[in-house]
This record gives sequence, structure tokens and C-alpha cells, in this order.
Amino acid sequence: MLRVLVDADNVAARRLRPVLTLLGAVTDGMQLTASGRQPALDALDWPDGAELLPHSGWQRADLALAEAYSPADEPLILVSGDGDFGLLAARHPGAVLVVSGSPSGRLRDTATVVDPATDGVEPIREWLRANGVTTI
Repeated sequence: MLRVLVDADNVAARRLRPVLTLLGAVTDGMQLTASGRQPALDALDWPDGAELLPHSGWQRADLALAEAYSPADEPLILVSGDGDFGLLAARHPGAVLVVSGSPSGRLRDTATVVDPATDGVEPIREWLRANGVTTI
């Protein structure tokens, strides 16, 4: 199963839309949790079954995502550039992909990074295939 954590306040909706469309085609099972301000969550069409956690205020969305995370030997996609997730990415027992337009150095040092606005979604699709995740 694919695990996805989305910081909706940290990555622009224009970067998130193509990623969410691609993730909506995952056929192997996915657990997606997104947190952020309500307007940021409302601006997007989320895949079926996505858990949306509205939070506002400094670091509240980050804390909600950290609480939703549980380590497992499965692929993890972090949609955030926030360096606060650097330790989580470094310690995750499975493969980690970061989707961000401006990832922190901590994230670049510990995970594969893709910016869908400049790279498109094909590198994400390739990463999913390489990690045993099937899409339509």
C-alpha cells in the first residue's frame, strides 16, 4: 500500500492538481492524509478515501501529519518542502518521494525529489512503478 502525506499549505494547488490526478489512478491501495487551512483543502479535488484534516496556525498541519504517520516498510510520498519532515523521511523504512517546488536541504538529502510544475508527473509515475505501485 502507498502512504501519502500532503501539507496543503506548503505546496501550491497548481503543483498538487496533477499529482492528485495521478494518485487517483493508483490501483494497489493508498492511504492519503492531507492537512492545512480549510481554503487550501477546498481548492482541490481529492482522491476517494482521502483523509482531510483542516488545521490553521503555525505548525498545526505539520503536527497533524506527523501524528497520522506510522512507520511501515511501504512507499511514502511527502507532498511538502518543509524541512520539519526531514527526520521522518530519513527514518522511514521504505522508499520516500518528496513532491515540492522548493524542498528544504534536509529533504533533498534524504529522498527523491520531484517538482511536478517543472518535471511533470512522469517521474512520479516511474517512482511508483519502481516501488511496486500500479496505476491505471
